[in-house]
Amino acid sequence: MPCFDAYVICTSPRSGSTLLCDLLKSTGVAGNPASWFHTASVADWLQPFDLAIDDSLSDKDNLARAFGVVISAGSLDHGLFALRMQRHSVDFFMRQLAILQPGLSNDTERLNAAFGRTGFIHLTRRDKVSQAVSMVKAEQTGLWHRAADGRELERLSPPAPAEYDTGRIATALAQMQQWDLEWTQWFARESIEPFQIEYEALASDASAVLHRVLTDLGIDSVHAAGIVPGVAKLADDSSELWVERFVAEFGDGLRLL
Repeated sequence: MPCFDAYVICTSPRSGSTLLCDLLKSTGVAGNPASWFHTASVADWLQPFDLAIDDSLSDKDNLARAFGVVISAGSLDHGLFALRMQRHSVDFFMRQLAILQPGLSNDTERLNAAFGRTGFIHLTRRDKVSQAVSMVKAEQTGLWHRAADGRELERLSPPAPAEYDTGRIATALAQMQQWDLEWTQWFARESIEPFQIEYEALASDASAVLHRVLTDLGIDSVHAAGIVPGVAKLADDSSELWVERFVAEFGDGLRLL
């Protein structure tokens, strides 16, 4: 029986969270993890469900509607709610949660009040330069995720070539480092000890990571049997060349970024 009523995958872009979410959903027992509260707009939270803000309702009641439909979609038939939360989405989400759950003293209490007993998975990427390169290439090409069979899963802009850009990679690297720091600070402030997962382990042996995550959540890992990755790795030889070039250009200066 699961140890939790809900779990949150705490991450930042290009850390493998789409792969992890796909694996967990595929088990059929670990909810439907997705970025349900990604944008800083309650109207956007409602839009996928063909709902809109009801001006006749209070802000709190509109939030309750949004949370209700999201919890249903993120739980599927199992009752275990799953959420992916990118660090840059946290502040607005927590402000709305404070409206929905007034009178509680911290984020953890409000999350537990909204979702039940909530566990936390911290998914990070150890190689921050590769993460930054992946971010820049996705922004330039418009392609963010591809299926294992080669189909495009997520494209946010028309196809365009990728061009090496030192400044953009450096900016992305600093942002990735900042988001990791903010997660670490939030865990400390909220007295949370998350389950730790690294992208490198997920990319190397997705099945082993899936077994471990299910076990951490109190779910029988037998449900991981036969689950294969449905999301392909986008990094290619050019990605490696970009990483090598960036490291060569910055050298010891990487410690300052």
